[in-house]
This record gives sequence, C-alpha cells and structure tokens, in this order.
Amino acid sequence: MRKVVVFIVMLSFLLGCIMPPAGFTQSVSVVGFMPQPGAMVSPSAAFVPAVLKGMKVYPADPLRFDFLIDTGNSALENLPLQQESTKLIRYFLASLTVPEEDLWVNLSPYENDRIIPDNFGLTEMGRDLLAEDYVLKQLTSSLMYPEKALGSEVWKKIYARAYEKYGTTDIPMDTFNKVWIIPDEAEVYVNGDTIMAP
Repeated sequence: MRKVVVFIVMLSFLLGCIMPPAGFTQSVSVVGFMPQPGAMVSPSAAFVPAVLKGMKVYPADPLRFDFLIDTGNSALENLPLQQESTKLIRYFLASLTVPEEDLWVNLSPYENDRIIPDNFGLTEMGRDLLAEDYVLKQLTSSLMYPEKALGSEVWKKIYARAYEKYGTTDIPMDTFNKVWIIPDEAEVYVNGDTIMAP
C-alpha cells in the first residue's frame, strides 16, 4: 500500500517538474503568485527551467567560482537571465552553508510546529522550497481529486490494493498524508577544474 501511495505522489511530483501547473512555468519564487488554498491546479505544457549545470573552481583562489547556467527553454536573456542565475547561485551557496540535516521543508497539517528549520527559513531557497511544496500539494490533490476521472482511477487502485493486502479498505486517511521526497545521489563529471551535471 505504501509503495502505491509513494508511487502516486512521486508521479505527481515528476509531472509537476516536467509539466508544472498552469501559470507556474517560470519560477514560483514570487510567493504572492500562488494558487488559492483549495483551488484546482492543472498541469501545463512541459517546460525546462534554467538550472545551474556546473561550475569552474580556481584552486589558487578558493572563493572564486564561475557558474555554468543552462537556460533550458526559458529563453531568458540579459537582466532576467542575470536575475535567475543570481537566484540559482544563492540556492547553491545556501546548500553549502545550511547543515544538510536542515535542508527540508514540511507543510504537513499534522505538524504545524515543524515547517522549516529556522536557519533554512531565512534563505531564499527555503522560502522557494516551501512555495514548491505548496504547489506540489495543490497539484497532487488536484490530480487525486476523486470526482475527476484520473483521481477516481487512482483511488480505485489504492482501495483495491489495500483490500488485496489488508483485507479491508477502512484505512485512516492520515496514512496517505506523509511522504518524504528524498534526493538520490547526484552524478557529476569532473574535467580538470570544471564540474558538470550530465
């Protein structure tokens, strides 16, 4: 049962990355530009945002880096590209300075006292991850809405699997509310002083 729920949430997350919700094809870092609570959110066309793809280090000057930005299909140029690149670099620097165990966000309705670690909450990355988590939850709940075709099919499969595994479909709803998305190992290529993601 857990694997089915994890699969559905991961599928929703991946769909959200490949096809962000309508109106969110650029960045959701503008916190005021979020869907209203309870609003249905639909996937939009596929979009590849700008990403930090690599960096060049200078061993003789350890505080100097050249960052390599892939613009994806964002068509960003000039000042908008500079602003997006600066934000991505700030994300990178935040990930270096915030302890690994504090790089998380949590919008669980059952843990309203455990939303984001204090230090991470002071960063733009922390704020934007909270916004992404909010949109992810809106998209997931919209896709799993039982009165829509896809949601109805999802819940039929969940209940069929629950019955098959446990002999009942009387399962507390909070069973489906807590799923962590944890990154796997990153693959990078190193060529001299340059590090690149595939």
